[in-house]
Amino acid sequence: MSEIERLRDIMRKLRSPEGCPWDREQTVESLKPYAVEEVYEVIDAIDRGDMEDHCEELGDLLLQVVFQAQLRDEEGIFNFDDVAKSISDKLVRRHPHVFGDVDVENSAEVLVNWNAIKETEKAHKKVADSVLDKVPKHLPALLKAHDLQKQAAKVGFDWPDVNQVLEKVEEELDELREALASGNMAHAQEELGDLLFALANVGRHVDGNAEQLLQEGNAKFQRRFRAVEAQVKAQGQEMSDLSLQELDRIWDLVKSAE
Repeated sequence: MSEIERLRDIMRKLRSPEGCPWDREQTVESLKPYAVEEVYEVIDAIDRGDMEDHCEELGDLLLQVVFQAQLRDEEGIFNFDDVAKSISDKLVRRHPHVFGDVDVENSAEVLVNWNAIKETEKAHKKVADSVLDKVPKHLPALLKAHDLQKQAAKVGFDWPDVNQVLEKVEEELDELREALASGNMAHAQEELGDLLFALANVGRHVDGNAEQLLQEGNAKFQRRFRAVEAQVKAQGQEMSDLSLQELDRIWDLVKSAE
């Protein structure tokens, strides 16, 4: 028995009348949060460079695929083999330069062919009411902003260059200042949302992804903050012992050292 067959057999046992009460209670709806969580844990393992953890987290993510496929199999809709066949067929179909007789010179031509084949596939599916329907509903907010803007840009609804996007950012920042000055916090929150959306658009225009860029910004903050903590402890003090000005001075030293 292959390891994938062993995993599927374990999953079937867990879902059987003699299996685990918790596993038997699950539905595709109840499993959604776990699927999202496992993706982020895989990414975290990659970022930390922990190979053992990466392997383990990929297994946890694979479990979500096997678990949901088992639930659909029990409903008589599709099974794991159907899932594997679907992605295998898609890979072969979208790589005619590998599995067919199409010639390509570089990755740019691969993407052109990929998108052309993808559009042909869509012709056989239900026509969406809006180009924005292609964006999954439950993406993290910044990633969703990026994808919404990307889809709108495909039909020409986009600023031609980043400078105009920056002007939009300044406009939204001014509106946020006005809302804060008025004391209307509900309005200020709305304007902050507009500002974040505009900033996500800046990320797209500089060939970045706001979600990933913010993750990198988070990591930078964590790294520098921990360095500040370490320096304070080395002085025999606690963070709460120092003023904001003193902490900011140490922060600047850490930043300069980087």
